[in-house]
Amino acid sequence: MNIFISVLGGLALFIYGMNLMGSGLQKSCGEKLKSIIAVITKNRIYAVLVGIFVTMIIQSSSATTVMVIGFVNAGIMTLTQSVGIILGANIGTTITAQLIAFKISNYAPIVIAIGVIIWLKAKNEKRKNVAEIFIGFGLLFLGISTMSAGLSPLSKEKWFKDIIINLNNPFIGVIVGFFLTTIVQSSSASIGILEVLAMQGAININQAFGILFGDNIGTTTTAMLSSIGASKNAKRAAFIHLLFNLIGTIIFMTILRWPIEKLVEYISPGNVQRQIANAHTLFNLVNVVIQLPFANILVKLSQKVIKGEDEITKHSVYLDKRMLQTPSIAILQAHNEVVRMGNVVIQSLKTTIEAFRTRDNKSISFVFEREKLINDLEKEIIDYLVLLSDKNLSDEEKHKVFVMMYAINDYERIGDHCENIIELIEEIKNEDSVFSKTAYDEYEKISNCVLETVTNSTNAYKDNNLELAKTCIPIEDEVDDLEEQYRKNHMDRINKGICEINSGVKFLDIISNFERISDHSLNIADYVLGKEL
Repeated sequence: MNIFISVLGGLALFIYGMNLMGSGLQKSCGEKLKSIIAVITKNRIYAVLVGIFVTMIIQSSSATTVMVIGFVNAGIMTLTQSVGIILGANIGTTITAQLIAFKISNYAPIVIAIGVIIWLKAKNEKRKNVAEIFIGFGLLFLGISTMSAGLSPLSKEKWFKDIIINLNNPFIGVIVGFFLTTIVQSSSASIGILEVLAMQGAININQAFGILFGDNIGTTTTAMLSSIGASKNAKRAAFIHLLFNLIGTIIFMTILRWPIEKLVEYISPGNVQRQIANAHTLFNLVNVVIQLPFANILVKLSQKVIKGEDEITKHSVYLDKRMLQTPSIAILQAHNEVVRMGNVVIQSLKTTIEAFRTRDNKSISFVFEREKLINDLEKEIIDYLVLLSDKNLSDEEKHKVFVMMYAINDYERIGDHCENIIELIEEIKNEDSVFSKTAYDEYEKISNCVLETVTNSTNAYKDNNLELAKTCIPIEDEVDDLEEQYRKNHMDRINKGICEINSGVKFLDIISNFERISDHSLNIADYVLGKEL
């Protein structure tokens, strides 16, 4: 019973420490994670390097693969691009096993103490993120030490030795490794257990090999489960992850096991723990070297197994709940979706402005359809941001989430005003109302100003361009002045009988809606300028 408690507690500390360290690294390197998305091209080598780097930061190949599935599901990344990152993630995850093999568990309390001191004295978010890295790193090794102490008596038990002897059969080892990793949902944790057993002299490299192969297959279950309900291409990305590890296991079991086993024994004679870490690294490194040139074949195999095309069931493009496991990336994607919503609103506004002159049924229908899309986008983005706000975010990231919530509300209100205007234009069309040339000129002037401020505020929000955001202030002031002046002018025309009373009231309502659109666009510019929400 004491053994069970020690192993369970140590495993819990290990997994929590690994996640905490990954969280701290992710928040510290969030901007770098965002910038590397631009590096993802058809160049497979770059893609592999991206996969290695991201996985080293978030400390989980499964999380990286799930994130990639999210990108593919959103259509942001092609299936071919995803292959390199998935393969690179398998190399990146070996860093944890290498760290464990350094046997620095004795220093874990000191590392945790340093992290706690930094946390207590931290006056800003960045230092707290660094503290999380130290505390997580220390807890990881404290967990290893706790498991080691718990498993120590097992090496002397006959029943345990009998079980270990069975692992001389590599096929049994593969099955054990697969189920172990599937249960703990972390290949790093299951390989950590292997290294602890090696530390106690309870297992040799020959017995560890099969389990190690099974661990690599078992780690694919997270991605496979995550792909349920995703697009066909996302399912294919998850299948490629499984295929890569499955093919790699077959190659190692049939051809490379003996030379790799001899190589790791030569590199680290007598140190089984280091041999396991090196074997894990070599397994993934050699597999990438062998399979990367055949990436297109992996893609074609996945397409043959998973056939068909997708039916579009959502309106957002960039949002995928799988990305929530990596908040810094999820925030970037949410930002892109808000900008996309802004561009949809601009399309609606442009068509609305044109419809006053053309009175075209096609334009009127387009604006009504766009209004439905805008409302659907608002709901999808809000739902996503609510889930995102529950994640472990830095203060800066929390602020970005709040800004997005306010921005989409402003865009939704602009959409409503476009709908109001188009309804008035539809009434004007049905009544065949006539306006003076002056009224048309005034309409042209105020509508162009409004379009300019909405476009500028959206582009400013997209690129965080402070100078462009500042241009919205004088334009909005001009719109306010124009609305007031045109209201007086139009009342004069109505009084003089130049314009009809009924159509005149509609014109006044239209310019009032334009003025309110300008107000909402200024709100968006203010968010960029950092004014209080």
